[in-house]
Amino acid sequence: MDYKEAYEKEHLKSADLASRVADLEAKNEELNWKLDRIKNNPVWKASKPARDVMHWGIRQVDRVKNLGGVKGFVKKVFYKGREFEAMKQFGTNSFPDEKEAKLQRETVFEYMPKISILVPLWNNKREYQVAMLEAVMNQTYENWELCLADGSDEEHAYVGEISREYAEKSNGRIVYKKLEKNYGIAGNTNYCLSMASGEYIGLYDQDDILHPSVLYEYVKVINEKKADYIYCDETTFKGDNIDHMLTMHFKPDYAPDNLRANNYICHFSVFKRDLLDGDELFRPKFDGSQDHDMILRLTDNAKNIVHVPKLMYYWRSHSGSVASGIDAKPYAIEAAKGAVAEHLKKHGFDHFKITSTKAFETIFRIQYEIKGDPKVSVIIANKDHTEDLKRCIDSIFEKSTYDNFEIVIVENNSETEEIFKYYDEVTAAHENVKVVKYEGKFNYSAVNNLGVKNSDGDMVVLLNNDIEIITVNWIEELLMYAQREDVACVGAKLYYPDKTIQHAGVVIGLGAHRTAGHSHYKQHRQNLGYMGRLCYAQNVTAVTGACLMVKRELFDKVGGLDESFEISLNDVDLCLKLRRLGYLNVFTPFAEAFHYESASRGLDDKGEKAERYNRESAAFREKWKDELEKGDPYFNPNFSLDRSDFSLKVGE
Repeated sequence: MDYKEAYEKEHLKSADLASRVADLEAKNEELNWKLDRIKNNPVWKASKPARDVMHWGIRQVDRVKNLGGVKGFVKKVFYKGREFEAMKQFGTNSFPDEKEAKLQRETVFEYMPKISILVPLWNNKREYQVAMLEAVMNQTYENWELCLADGSDEEHAYVGEISREYAEKSNGRIVYKKLEKNYGIAGNTNYCLSMASGEYIGLYDQDDILHPSVLYEYVKVINEKKADYIYCDETTFKGDNIDHMLTMHFKPDYAPDNLRANNYICHFSVFKRDLLDGDELFRPKFDGSQDHDMILRLTDNAKNIVHVPKLMYYWRSHSGSVASGIDAKPYAIEAAKGAVAEHLKKHGFDHFKITSTKAFETIFRIQYEIKGDPKVSVIIANKDHTEDLKRCIDSIFEKSTYDNFEIVIVENNSETEEIFKYYDEVTAAHENVKVVKYEGKFNYSAVNNLGVKNSDGDMVVLLNNDIEIITVNWIEELLMYAQREDVACVGAKLYYPDKTIQHAGVVIGLGAHRTAGHSHYKQHRQNLGYMGRLCYAQNVTAVTGACLMVKRELFDKVGGLDESFEISLNDVDLCLKLRRLGYLNVFTPFAEAFHYESASRGLDDKGEKAERYNRESAAFREKWKDELEKGDPYFNPNFSLDRSDFSLKVGE
């Protein structure tokens, strides 16, 4: 293709997109006009109280339906009661008793590193200062050093007095320095670092509390796993009692895409000192989000990032603290965007866009540049079901803004004349649609493998025939991740027709068969998800093959879908094969579609189908035994494997 032809092609593409945008804007304007007429109607305004009551009732009915009817609702209420009791294990009840504390103090590890804990001080409350110091003094691992750099004003001179008092009884383990002025969080922390002599560095806020065994647990994983960056689960609490917990944050293991979108690691970070690439720990230009910047830099340098899945950091929520809300420090939003942008540039990304999401101002949507114009092959297995297939293909052509794609329909034993007539119509209307025939007993894996062999795209999309695309730029949203060198499979956010979630990432070990299940299952479309996780792209162990994009090269590298998994779990198996090779899998909530699940083949819960699913589940558990025993790295072990809603484990 010469320059002129390429120019004309791009010109036509731009004109087509402009036409589609204009049509959508016109429809939007018409709908807004109709909506305004309704809203300004006096009867509509007067009926608002009645409508509010009605909508509240509808929401409650929907909630009951989504929980499996009245029986499911009662079970949920009962479970929540048991979960409330289970929460009690995470506060002071989790502290070691005298016997256990003595055992921990007397434990001699092969490597007993000194951990320097840095606390920048500034006008701390008297009671917070004492509580912070006591939490360090009570640590069961005793080779620690507490470095305090104090920028408090004269009115808060008691901060220094209390610090010096504790330093005198610490056997030299507390090092205190009064600064000539307050240098801010970054500056004060860097002064703390200059005072530190430990091989490992820990970051601790002046108004928070540490679990007495946290250093012991950290040194344990340093010895067992050679950890050079460690973090734990955390909670926010209010008042003077850590048992008054507001939010419990049970985190995934290290997940780079999560970290770019959201500083989920946060507290309590401890790391090997030689991970630093200079004398600065915090950089003043990122004040307000200095910890996010630091964590991005240091985890890049780390070789063994270890998450201790225990709730061991207590983040005090009070007026003026970040824990009480981002409004307390609005400059943190821009600082966080800047930190993420610098990190992305360091990794070779250009022309990306970072925007805040509805979950929280510092939880981000990251849009990456599409490199080149790779061809995308959409593979759709089909048997009869003309209406489903037509809806699926129509939505692809109506919604897709990316035009370098082909659709390969894999026909398998259809019986109706209607479907063959549709094949003729759709292939005649679209030169980028073709039909290939698979003969023999239905085998989802084999059917899709044949489709891939008969396609020639750089990227492969496995798509169920009962999918209806919602997002206009769905291909781009998947492609921006799938094209990355470190990413294998990328999955979309799928909804049932009632707008509840069918797929938002797959968790291995979840569900009655302990094979795999979908997180946030049956939650409403507008739900923000656990800790905002339905609002940003993130790493997951697997995604559903109902809408999955992967590089052809990688698909072929692992032999495609395993045909021994005829119907079920073949998509999870594919993701695990690629993860074993070191690739990441990604779920993005920004590519959305309806999934009229099981409309084409039926459910697997009765008779022969149930028996087949049991057989495939057993084979999956055997093949991925080690991974299942270790647990899903992105699903905290404190969560129940019987539930998809991030409920706490109760009696499992």
